[in-house]
Amino acid sequence: MITSEDIQLDNKQIPDSIKKEALTALSHYPELYASEIIFRFKDHIKKSTMQAQPTWKSFLTTRKNRSYIILISRRIQIDQEEFTIEDIPSDVIVGWLGHELGHVMDYRNRGRFSMLLFGIKYLYSRAHIQEVERAADTYAIRHGMGDYILQTKNFILEHAHISEKYKERIRNLYMSPEEVMQLINEGELA
Repeated sequence: MITSEDIQLDNKQIPDSIKKEALTALSHYPELYASEIIFRFKDHIKKSTMQAQPTWKSFLTTRKNRSYIILISRRIQIDQEEFTIEDIPSDVIVGWLGHELGHVMDYRNRGRFSMLLFGIKYLYSRAHIQEVERAADTYAIRHGMGDYILQTKNFILEHAHISEKYKERIRNLYMSPEEVMQLINEGELA
């Protein structure tokens, strides 16, 4: 694993307010060392806190030359509860970013047609969303981010002011804390 001091910054755009967390998450993904990745705040992301995708300009390039953007909601609205990035513990942000970088890892292996089909299926298939979100968690856990992913899940599932409806959505689409622990333990035994 590379350290956050070793990460090439000339191909990364990271807001100062999350630089420490982004560098920590990136340090777990040496394969992304040379990839251009933009971390950008956005006022509203529909049904999501963060979203990773290839940039439009790089969609037509080869996989090797693709660049990615990770959009981060300025205000995280979960039902009636609103958080800002400053309200969220640092390790939880690292976990969220690590999950998004897991999506980037998944995208790196897909050609243009596969990415297009992937996007269409994500819009219309709940089963596909579940598969994709679990894959991103798996990438993050296999890259040594299991404890961060676990902290992120526990932050959501144990937060008193987050509705049961939202928690149920998380339980249905993402790995459970128990599944995360199982993968962590399998990694330690390997």
